[in-house]
Amino acid sequence: MPEATARSSGSRQSAIQLAPMEVPKASDVLARELRERILSGEFAEGAALPPERELVVQTQMSRATIREALRILEVQGLVRIKTGRAGGAFVQRPNKDAVASSVSLLIRGRQIRLSALLETREAIEPYCAQLAALHRTAEDLDALDAANDAIADDGSPLAAFLQANVDWHVAVATASHNELLTGFMTALSQAIYTATENERFVDQEVRRLTVRAHRSITKAIRAQDPDAAVRRMNRHVHSYAAAVLKVDKRTEISVAGGA
Repeated sequence: MPEATARSSGSRQSAIQLAPMEVPKASDVLARELRERILSGEFAEGAALPPERELVVQTQMSRATIREALRILEVQGLVRIKTGRAGGAFVQRPNKDAVASSVSLLIRGRQIRLSALLETREAIEPYCAQLAALHRTAEDLDALDAANDAIADDGSPLAAFLQANVDWHVAVATASHNELLTGFMTALSQAIYTATENERFVDQEVRRLTVRAHRSITKAIRAQDPDAAVRRMNRHVHSYAAAVLKVDKRTEISVAGGA
């Protein structure tokens, strides 16, 4: 009888239940550790991380794990890998290009519609213009003027016009001297370029209005008049969006792989 009771007791399920646990990969753990130390400023920009064999000794991880962790950081833009005798992994800090790359992946990966891109630009670019009027430098004005000259070239092909248009919008954001806005506008402007590189969406009338609006906004930025800059940019991006979208209201355009 005691023996049967013991068997019955042993077959009962414990009242304590544990959920399945996901154990992170060693490479992810190492990448996270290095990432936090880079972002905290503990590792200075340009500093060389220990050689691979030294990292193996220090961390007691395999060479494959070390290499995978460094590849993760390279993709995230936190280290630069150089090959050769003077090679290795060197620390770099995130910049506007990292922001632009992340936003571009989101736009393409989610197949964001052109109408949504234009709505987003209407929401944030007037403020970029306002900041540009407050903080622009002589170099910023030169970039705006160069883009305006390229946009005004009536004989240029559509691709050249669109690229000059991107350059101007990025130059406005750059003149704001806000790296986050600059990175965001770089990705947004390029995505709008991709979705409108077709004569159906940008005709001669749109080009003419763009030239006039850009010069007017540039004038306000040069005069350091933030109220005029934000007002004119708001009018411009709204008018441009309306002109592009009225071409075919029935077409939903995404930028997953082009217009």
